[in-house]
Amino acid sequence: MGRGSPPSLYVEALIRADLDALWERTQEPAAHQRWDLRFTEIDYLPAAPDEPRRFRYATRVLPFLTIAGTGVSAGEKRRPDGTRTSALRFASPHPLSLLAEGSGYWRYVPTGDGVRFLTGYDYRPRWGRWGALADRLLLRPLMGWATAWSFDRLRLWLERGISPRRGLAHGLCEAVVRALVVVAAGLLAEPASGALLALMAALGATVLACLVPPLPTTPAARRCLRTPPVPVRAPRVLDRLAVPTDHHPADSEEPHA
Repeated sequence: MGRGSPPSLYVEALIRADLDALWERTQEPAAHQRWDLRFTEIDYLPAAPDEPRRFRYATRVLPFLTIAGTGVSAGEKRRPDGTRTSALRFASPHPLSLLAEGSGYWRYVPTGDGVRFLTGYDYRPRWGRWGALADRLLLRPLMGWATAWSFDRLRLWLERGISPRRGLAHGLCEAVVRALVVVAAGLLAEPASGALLALMAALGATVLACLVPPLPTTPAARRCLRTPPVPVRAPRVLDRLAVPTDHHPADSEEPHA
């Protein structure tokens, strides 16, 4: 990654669950698409037994707009140190997809207190300088938040049995309650104090709403680690994967390392 480039994304969650259960819910597309906010659909594509798995992913951005892409993935389920790893490369030919192509990995690290489930990934945005600016200011922060929120959603599913659908409902309900508190603070303060103090009351309520911890049953990105505790390197299995060839030829540049 060159000087001035945005940092690659990193998210880590400690999940107190069985390693095999965590592997199944992250490696099987039907389970993966249930908890990961970044995807609406994930399907494996036909591939030879000795080849990396090929998959198609799709994200519904608007009710009438779905952005899709393809990728390849490979995993190491049994490693000498007891950890597991999977890696992928992906690309989207859709002209409205700001993500042109990228790569990433998942690591599963058993500990005495649970499994450290962590990811590192990066991608190359489209649309030249405007795309790079939109990525830095909007998409990259949103992707980091969505990844962390999804990891905590997965944790609640495995640890507490809260299904991804219920987790989403809890998150939406809590967001609505916090927003109503902010609105109520402003409305209640205005008749007695005037517009300026009402605005200050609303701002104070907003700060308070952001600082109050989420309920234990509500997924929250803030529970995840967003910076690696030590320098990390991508797994070697990633070197064996090629960028999917069915994307637009103009997007063949390598993603940031």
